[in-house]
Amino acid sequence: MSFQPDYVNRPTESLICYFGSLAKKYGGINLAQGIPGFQPPKELLDILSSLVYEDYHQYAPGHGNQKLLTLLAKHYQQYLPVSEENILIVQGATEAGSLLFTYLRSIIDGKFSALALDPVYETFSHLPAIYNANFVPFYTNNNTIDFSLLEETIIENRVKVIFLNSPGNPLGSLLSKEDYLQFIALSKKHEFYIILDAVYKELYFESEPYLPLDSIGERMFYVNSFSKMLSVTGWRVGYFITSTSHMQKINQIHDYTGLCAPALFQEAIAQYLINYDFGKDYLNSIRHKLHANYTLLSQYLISKGFKISDIKGGYFIWAELPKRYIDGYDFSLKLYEYQQVAIVPGEHFTDHGNRYVRFNIARKEHEIKEAIDRLEIFLNQNI
Repeated sequence: MSFQPDYVNRPTESLICYFGSLAKKYGGINLAQGIPGFQPPKELLDILSSLVYEDYHQYAPGHGNQKLLTLLAKHYQQYLPVSEENILIVQGATEAGSLLFTYLRSIIDGKFSALALDPVYETFSHLPAIYNANFVPFYTNNNTIDFSLLEETIIENRVKVIFLNSPGNPLGSLLSKEDYLQFIALSKKHEFYIILDAVYKELYFESEPYLPLDSIGERMFYVNSFSKMLSVTGWRVGYFITSTSHMQKINQIHDYTGLCAPALFQEAIAQYLINYDFGKDYLNSIRHKLHANYTLLSQYLISKGFKISDIKGGYFIWAELPKRYIDGYDFSLKLYEYQQVAIVPGEHFTDHGNRYVRFNIARKEHEIKEAIDRLEIFLNQNI
């Protein structure tokens, strides 16, 4: 069966899933989905193998593996006064966002809106509608935030939840300390909640991003995951941190929805982090690979007329197409049709993204080089 492109009708599903599934179904290079091409740490896999025949195949405690909770509490105590009671282990950052939104919907009176910086990760933009809330994208010009306009937007749309991530998806730029302080001040003034998504926290290129961890509490929820940090997106183990005043009710909701993250994987991660300095060596190697791939692909794209946004970490390159291309969806579909390289059109993340595309750089170096070779053929054909 051969691929038959449809240039007229846009897919109704997520464009990330659509273009990623093309590579899975028909072959080629998948730079569409945020799936790491890196193997998890060998030491982690060895630990997992040793646990397979032990008693870790039934329900884990709902709040999480005790070793993992203790380790996380100790790790974050260098930033804020936190205990195991402030942490809940969940099935990845996606479940954390859904669980938190379920809880917030129950304590916020009346209709409200959620907001995120544009371009927007798909969960942030689609989750509110599931809970009968409005979503407001807030456009930033070259990652510069007009806080006066932001405040007006918050008031006009009754924004009660703001999603923040730095570095993020699709734009791997960083928010500054001053940006965060202004968000926190607005949160107190207008009584909205901040969900801080930190899944790419450890995957910076050079300088570690600033995160306002000392502000986690009544108005800020901190979400993280081991999926990207340890290249185990299929294990579905994440966590979030909040105040004990929120956690009691959230735990009750979790008992009847997510119940628990996989017991075997929680135990393996806990033992690995305890024995290998919270994955320090592995993270250093992944940062190096990501930065090298970013440098390799971004320099090539720039040489071909693409414009690259300010990217300091994460999995992705957010790129504006050369001037002769006017439609990111058309470009992406033709790139796959003719060269079997799957990427994501920018329109999936923003109404301003018609001339943008997103590349996943969290792949093996030879895949990035092969993608560049295929791009070179495609661009020279002037399709």
